[in-house]
Amino acid sequence: MILLSTGIACLLLLAGFSLLRAQATDIIEVGKFSTANAGMDLFSVWKPLTFKKIKQHTSYNLVEDNGVTVVKATSNASASGLIRKIEIDPKLYPVLTWRWKVTKIYEKGDVTKKEGDDYPARIYITFKYEPGNLGFFEKLKYETAKTLYGEYPPIAALNYIWASKAPEGTIVPNPYTDRTMMIVVQSGTQKLNNWVEEARNVYEDYKKAFGEEPPHISGVAIMTDSDNTKESSVAFYGDIIFRMK
Repeated sequence: MILLSTGIACLLLLAGFSLLRAQATDIIEVGKFSTANAGMDLFSVWKPLTFKKIKQHTSYNLVEDNGVTVVKATSNASASGLIRKIEIDPKLYPVLTWRWKVTKIYEKGDVTKKEGDDYPARIYITFKYEPGNLGFFEKLKYETAKTLYGEYPPIAALNYIWASKAPEGTIVPNPYTDRTMMIVVQSGTQKLNNWVEEARNVYEDYKKAFGEEPPHISGVAIMTDSDNTKESSVAFYGDIIFRMK
């Protein structure tokens, strides 16, 4: 449900929070949830990401799971996310690590269709607008967006998803826009109710998905949604960290 013409308002929401520029270090802790206490406020760093036409929102709370603080997401025919705006050079910090746990997949979930564009868990990575490789009309769209909304939307996004049926490793355009690419990291029921550790090379994934060098990362979001399928799910997100190779 993201990018330029159809999803421009969503992208501007993704762009619309104060920018935190990553400092030089071996790792960048985008979401160090484990250092918080259950019940604490999430929203000092992570901001709600909601969509104008969707009234039912997913709830996000810090909870304790096996002695570790994590984010619990509960979705019931709803959609919203949490976003942190942060600039990262994916050439310097290509490796993204996180862990997640999903309790249920969606029977109607389908990565190729708008009506199936729901996931019990996903990690968004958005990329900064850089006009160098765009044609005149594409640049004009972004300039128009900036005039209307006061800032440029991201140029592109990667979605790391837990799919219902699509094979792991699948990379396909989002049904709403080809400037968001969906990467199936987990699929199906085999690992439900278990914590799963993930590691992805965002730099290489972007090149594979879009066929070009990535610009700087502009934000990271988590999202559990079920507004299209009208189903429900509970998911958990652990720490999210970028690393040098």
